[in-house]
Amino acid sequence: MADSGKLIELSDVSQVFRGAAFRQVGGELTAVDRVSFKLTADPPHITSLVGESGSGKSTIARIILGLQRPTSGRVTYYGKDIYDLHGEEFQRYRRDVQAVFQDPYGIFNPFYRVDRVFWTAIKKFKLAKSHQDGDNLIAEALEAVGLRPNDVLGRYPHQISGGQRQRIMLARTYMCRPSFIIADEPVSMLDAAVRVLFLNVLLDFKQKYGMTTLFITHDLSTAYYVGGDALVISKGQIVERGAVDDVLVHPTHPYTQMLLSSLPAPDPDARWHDKLDEAEVAQLAATETDVLTVEGVPTP
Repeated sequence: MADSGKLIELSDVSQVFRGAAFRQVGGELTAVDRVSFKLTADPPHITSLVGESGSGKSTIARIILGLQRPTSGRVTYYGKDIYDLHGEEFQRYRRDVQAVFQDPYGIFNPFYRVDRVFWTAIKKFKLAKSHQDGDNLIAEALEAVGLRPNDVLGRYPHQISGGQRQRIMLARTYMCRPSFIIADEPVSMLDAAVRVLFLNVLLDFKQKYGMTTLFITHDLSTAYYVGGDALVISKGQIVERGAVDDVLVHPTHPYTQMLLSSLPAPDPDARWHDKLDEAEVAQLAATETDVLTVEGVPTP
């Protein structure tokens, strides 16, 4: 449940990759450039990190999850750098910040039944006192995401659909009762009908169980559907931030405007007649580093 003391804060976080692979760009690539924002557990909310492929979204997710130490800057939890957490503190962070990744198949070991993802979490975080308690907890978690235990338990990953696999990972997250969910492009490989089911579960987690979600996506429509706040990222920098309705309905930054103008009209006969000329592209590049803040949502 929400806890007013629980806060994840990114302060001037940068990630620079160096090596021969980046020779064409001077030997290094800045994937994340001085990014700052906060995720609070009280009140629980959804923040969408929106940007095109290669903008730095997934790198930020890995940094928050403790999978990749940033080149500079800090990520703090309860005011302490997460890369300085050890022992019980680190275990608490691992349980309190759960991830849902993009690929609904690659996250499973194909040699094991799907039950294993539940029992691994139960044993690691000591979620149940007995095997029967564990069975009951798994059944409750599956029902929370709209799955019937008899339909998925005892099966191998290839025997269930992609949507079921993603909801199983949400059920595992539910068992841990985290305060924060880092969902990295979780619906990009699902069909439209299953996407709605998945997004509704995320909304339920926020409203019923007090879980805050960082929803990472390139799809503006899904960001609009889940609501909350939006952070627009381009070339590793947050260029616009604010309430989703304000950012996506009344965008003020040229990059956000370009993203919205790139959305196809829901009409198969409609065709684009406008495109950016070279002068507009140059102007966009020159202004991308200007961070704009929608009124009411302050820049950290």
